[in-house]
Amino acid sequence: MQTQQLKYASKPLENYINGSHVANENWDLQKLNDPKTFIPVCSPSNGEIISYCPLSNKTDVEIAVKSAKAAFESWSNLTVKSRVQILIRFHQLVIKHSEELADIIVLEHGKTKSEALAEIAKGNETVEYSLSMPQLIQGKWLEVSRGVQCNDSKKPVGVVASIVPFNFPFMVPFWTIPIALATGNTMIIKPSEKVPLTMNKVMELFKEAGLPNGVINLVNGTAEAVLAICDHPDIKAVTFVGTSHVAEIVSKRCRNLNKRVLALGGAKNHLVAAPDAIIEMTAQDVVNSFTGCSGQRCMAASVLLTIGSQPVLLDEIVQRASMLTPGSGNGQMGPVIDLASKEKILKYINESEASGAKILLDGRKPFGNSNEGFWIGPTVILHKNKNDRALHDEIFGPVISILEVATKEEAIEFENANPYGNA
Repeated sequence: MQTQQLKYASKPLENYINGSHVANENWDLQKLNDPKTFIPVCSPSNGEIISYCPLSNKTDVEIAVKSAKAAFESWSNLTVKSRVQILIRFHQLVIKHSEELADIIVLEHGKTKSEALAEIAKGNETVEYSLSMPQLIQGKWLEVSRGVQCNDSKKPVGVVASIVPFNFPFMVPFWTIPIALATGNTMIIKPSEKVPLTMNKVMELFKEAGLPNGVINLVNGTAEAVLAICDHPDIKAVTFVGTSHVAEIVSKRCRNLNKRVLALGGAKNHLVAAPDAIIEMTAQDVVNSFTGCSGQRCMAASVLLTIGSQPVLLDEIVQRASMLTPGSGNGQMGPVIDLASKEKILKYINESEASGAKILLDGRKPFGNSNEGFWIGPTVILHKNKNDRALHDEIFGPVISILEVATKEEAIEFENANPYGNA
């Protein structure tokens, strides 16, 4: 892992345009501490800088769009079979390089190695699905009336952009990439500035797989790059995953230009424990859900509603969560992504305690390398006040908020009152 860290720390990242890594002529590579040009990429496990992410502007996005637009005609004119053959080679390269990709994810995200490998496998499943496109997008003729036939055919829309979050640097981009490419579109990827290294490696694998230059392009950056993507008239479709606030902005700006847009925001997932719940199985499922990926996933359990008092279940949850071993890579639970996330999580714990909640398991105590990195332990909170913010906001950390309710109907009513999407 140290070798990986030194490899990326040696120079800042660049964008990937038209098959090559390129830098903006205004980026001064000797001034990596210039916050207007670069932001440091830190390893969550120790807080050390592992690389620098460039902040692309509207001009950089324009260059990427021109590259993707120029490649569109030749790429879309290939047969679906020809496009899929490249994805077959890419699929095999992902398998071949899965260990290296997982090490990069562990380095820049802090996940455990098993979580990183599972993410890669899940993302590659979407590549597998895209290999069925020759059958899935076949056209057809319909006889809609006497002597009248209707042709149904599917055509690519053009340049597609995908703006992706930090929590799954490999899997989430592949919700879009293989489908868009297999159907003849060209692409622009905007990875999270917190985890840009994974997609940087993916671009190399696409190059090795034989993907023509310009078919996929990568633009690093933050808000300026995102807004430029939303507002560019030649980008015909945008997918986004991130916070609900930004999802609303992306959706509105794209819809104003009649773009196709899929903007996915936050979630607040509730579990309900019935009085006859099987203690051991329920406790383990709860722990797995709220601590997996350190709670930084949109399907993580966030609230447990117990129908009636269930002290035995709560004790079992605390016991199992307290046994988790910390550690990026080989541990059972890694750190959270950055200092801001850690401080946000601590704020919710402190506020809950101040309002009368009981901290059954306190993640504020030393966990992992507490003096370095962004570590916080599994936290179990038993609430008394239904209005505690931890019960209602998306925390995105290894915290489970528990609230006792009287009936199943009360549990459902409480869950449905939350404005976030619920699993």
